[in-house]
Amino acid sequence: MREKILVVFLKICGIILMVALIPAVMPFFWMQEIHRWLGMGELPGEPIVGYLTRSLSLMYVAHGALIYFVSLDVRRFLPVVRFLGILCIVFGSSMIGLDAAVGMPAYWIVCEGPLIVPLGIVILSLAKGVPGTKE
Repeated sequence: MREKILVVFLKICGIILMVALIPAVMPFFWMQEIHRWLGMGELPGEPIVGYLTRSLSLMYVAHGALIYFVSLDVRRFLPVVRFLGILCIVFGSSMIGLDAAVGMPAYWIVCEGPLIVPLGIVILSLAKGVPGTKE
């Protein structure tokens, strides 16, 4: 049962992350409007900003594709699944510090890292009930 829940959980996480394809290809003026709507002021229009926003979105898409891929055979990729769980905990914890250090709004600090850490904990917890394969 835990294995089936893990598979569904990983697939959902992967699909949600792959939705980042939308900002990777959306018109830049949409990004500027969203930035204003979030109360963060004007989003600079320099090329590096467009590059960083789009490349980060594509990294989220790639990460989501990897998570979805390992969900297709969690027994075979169990070490990778466990690593992804640890990675979520480390990444989420790091984002809390980074968000605070760069001055992100409080709602962002509270919603980003603190929501990623439990995902890693859930992944590791569910992975404990999955028997690995011996190859």
